[in-house]
Amino acid sequence: MEILIASDLVPTGSNEDLFAQGDIRALLGEELFKIWNASDMRVFNLEVPLTDQETPIAKTGPNLIAKTRTIHGIKQLQPTLVTLANNHILDQGTQGFHSTKRLLEQYNIPFVGAADNVVEAAKPHILHQDGISVGIYACAENEFTIATATSAGANPFDPLESLDHIQELKQKCDYVIVLYHGGKEHYRYPSPNVQRVCRKMVQKGADLVICQHSHCVGAYENYLDSKIIYGHGNFIFDYMDSEYWQSSLLIKIHIGERLEVNYVPVVKQKHVIRAAQGSEVDNILNGFYSRSEEISQEGFVERRYQEFAHTNTEAYLKAFSGLGKWMSRIDRKLLNGRLLKQRYSKPNLLAMQNFIECEAHRELLLAGLKTK
Repeated sequence: MEILIASDLVPTGSNEDLFAQGDIRALLGEELFKIWNASDMRVFNLEVPLTDQETPIAKTGPNLIAKTRTIHGIKQLQPTLVTLANNHILDQGTQGFHSTKRLLEQYNIPFVGAADNVVEAAKPHILHQDGISVGIYACAENEFTIATATSAGANPFDPLESLDHIQELKQKCDYVIVLYHGGKEHYRYPSPNVQRVCRKMVQKGADLVICQHSHCVGAYENYLDSKIIYGHGNFIFDYMDSEYWQSSLLIKIHIGERLEVNYVPVVKQKHVIRAAQGSEVDNILNGFYSRSEEISQEGFVERRYQEFAHTNTEAYLKAFSGLGKWMSRIDRKLLNGRLLKQRYSKPNLLAMQNFIECEAHRELLLAGLKTK
């Protein structure tokens, strides 16, 4: 069994027509097209609702949307499975999720990681071939698109539930792969908490843990008899030209007597992607292996994260900034609280909610405050 796992796919205005026409050769390029189709099974994260109706929810960050006609290109990618456990699947509300669900079902594309309630969203998907079973478990950090007991959305990572789900899945399958949508965007190393979470997943039975969401190629570590990959970039997502978005990795998994992992370096070329060539391959893989060596050093993950937190805390402090002692008194006694209301507008309050509620943001803020 050979499985290719890609990260975030979002059809955008720049390549919407290619998706609508199902022109996968143009989106991937000839070499990557051959690599993609040579695999027995293909998995990627669909990080956008497919809908023609804009009903954006209140949140921080972009409200992504892709037109329903892009389903033709998604189908032409011949996905064995798409994951929906991410922080954008409810960007257009429940109607956007239900539109996406209907389309995937109509085109016979299996999906995992999101459903009409949290119990259904937590259910895994099991792949079978030649007597081998591989369980796929998908979960996401808690942002604005998480399912509840009574509402649709993504399967949240819950340490009181998710680890049990992984352990139970391992009892049913030969191998377990966890797709964890979490970690800090544009940070190429694991945070201490993400590393602890992923290692615990391995202890509970995961043979491979893949972190997505960071939009950049990160690092990996071998832990016990398993492997953890801390970020492998995007798949097809033409949203920005940041250096982090210029390269990615496809995770090629070969399963025989054991699970083996290899990497296919990919580069972004404007609105499409291509298989990396020559020095591009060396640059991507050398950085990936170098960072992986770094995180194997005792204390490196903690030290590097403290440095990252120290230089990034100001953004959080600005979001939380209030009025000083005297201005608060003046505002309360003379201005009837108008300054406070102006400072904490709805977007400010939504930002505060996200920084406190989302594990990645909360962890970074706390770590940074300790350095101040």
